[in-house]
Amino acid sequence: MATGLAMNRCSISVCRTADVLLNRPTVSVVRNLKFNRRLIGNCSIASAAPFVVAEDEKYGNKQVISLTPRLYDYILSNVREPEILKQLREETAKMRGSQMQVSPDQAQLLAMLVQILGAERCIEVGVYTGYSSLAVALALPESGRLVACERDSNSLEVAQRYYELAGVSHKVIVKHGLAAESLKSLIENGEGSSYDFAFVDADKRMYQDYFELLLQLVRVGGVIVMDNVLWHGRVADPMVNDAKTISIRNFNKNLMDDERVSISMVPIGDGMTICRKI
Repeated sequence: MATGLAMNRCSISVCRTADVLLNRPTVSVVRNLKFNRRLIGNCSIASAAPFVVAEDEKYGNKQVISLTPRLYDYILSNVREPEILKQLREETAKMRGSQMQVSPDQAQLLAMLVQILGAERCIEVGVYTGYSSLAVALALPESGRLVACERDSNSLEVAQRYYELAGVSHKVIVKHGLAAESLKSLIENGEGSSYDFAFVDADKRMYQDYFELLLQLVRVGGVIVMDNVLWHGRVADPMVNDAKTISIRNFNKNLMDDERVSISMVPIGDGMTICRKI
């Protein structure tokens, strides 16, 4: 009786873990999921070491790590998150639409890209409550400037309050309104090819439009980062064909053939593609 119960608990543990992993964006496109022997033998999620193995030999049966909640907690414990960003993240978590906020590990990567580039002039399309823009502004030198485009006045009020609290409001130029119009106005103002870095986390149906406008604004050697390119794994599911998914799927496909940029899709957060203008 006891043995039967233990085996039943083990099966539930494995199935639940498999279900979590198979529904994560990082593993939604693979066909074969295997578990480390410790998971099967000890029936313990805590000791799980799941990895993905592609069936097609052209991938060389490469073992790719899959993020479990415990492993992601470990990653977050190794993120250097300034206290002001933590306060903003915690306040935003209580707000409607808080899932739109980038994760701390994403923000840390964005800040590092700005530092590596030695960026002075940046653009953000889709600010929400300002977590990513604040991370970028903190990484900019005192002479740096960030053009922050956001159409929602309520979330923008939160962002501006935190710019003030962090002492970086002098670095941020807020553009309240439709981002496409704001970007066009920058181009018309003669600011083409003068920006070092741009981050896009806005209307998914407008991704190609935003990208084309930013290519005009970012200099050669500059970087454009596009968020949500994995779109919760829906881009890899042929059964999902809503407008936003199709838009991101088409954008990703177009980007593969775009010789104006070099690219790297990174499975961090909901997926980000880093594009360097050639």
